[in-house]
Amino acid sequence: MTASRRLLSIGIIAATLAGVVPAAAQSYPSRPIRLIVGFAAGGPTDVLARIIGGKMSEILGQQVVIENRTGASGNIATQFVVRAPNDGYTILMGANSNAVNESLFKNLGFNFAKDLVPVAPLAEAPTVLVVHPSLEVKSVRDLINLAKAKPGEIMYATAGKGTTTHLAGELFNLMADVKLTAVPYKGSGETTKDLLSGQIKVMFSPVPPVKALIEDGKLRGVASTGPRRSAVVPNLPTVAEEGLKDFDMRMWFGLMAPVGTSDDIVDKLSKAAADAVKSDSVKDALAKQGYDPLTGSRQQFGAFIKDEIEKWGKVVATFGPIEQ
Repeated sequence: MTASRRLLSIGIIAATLAGVVPAAAQSYPSRPIRLIVGFAAGGPTDVLARIIGGKMSEILGQQVVIENRTGASGNIATQFVVRAPNDGYTILMGANSNAVNESLFKNLGFNFAKDLVPVAPLAEAPTVLVVHPSLEVKSVRDLINLAKAKPGEIMYATAGKGTTTHLAGELFNLMADVKLTAVPYKGSGETTKDLLSGQIKVMFSPVPPVKALIEDGKLRGVASTGPRRSAVVPNLPTVAEEGLKDFDMRMWFGLMAPVGTSDDIVDKLSKAAADAVKSDSVKDALAKQGYDPLTGSRQQFGAFIKDEIEKWGKVVATFGPIEQ
């Protein structure tokens, strides 16, 4: 073979190989995608995953299959995805609990922000500060003044150490320089029961269990805890509006993929998720579940996650991590 022919052959091979990766990305997805959820079927995270996953299936032309891998506050599911092939066929339903777990648990065996790449934000849901009507608290300032007058005496219900309901109270303590005392319960049913009876008078609760109770006057809604007023409870001011600037406690959810997943694949997933969240059917379904849609680029989502890890690290330091 002449030198010129050898060079021509090498050029053809190089051109062919150069087209392999884009072609693979163009054909993605060619089979079902597994969306791993770290919490039980029927729970809020699972319901959200099924709403989003169903619409993404329509958009991508391949089924998004929900797979529940429960345990350790979502850590089992997260580790499973971290160890999965980075081919875009195994992705994670990430949540605010993942950001908390970085400091709440020792020796996780992975780093949420480094071992996974952000794909797309999906939805958020603030908690709401609610009190029993017998408590003379009608504003955030009222609660701060009462807590300062009775340090440690005002108790608030939580669903356990490190849960959203607990962290909201500890963030409140930190930012308001007060001491509310956390009382852990085994489940939301027990907390709501004791709150209604007045046995305990304060709670930072997810919206769905208390929304109707607030509307019926059985509980008093004081404030929502997100960075902006929620469309689900628009009449409640935020804690930040009421004086604790930058107070932000919300459940948030977004898609993550194993580090090393190609940008082309991540971009396809990101666009499909964003289109799903913007659709009227998903918006309506989210509102019924007490969620507000989240938008933004995957880069913005990544920056937000890093901020959340740092913020909750400071809060967890006030009460200490969980020993595994």
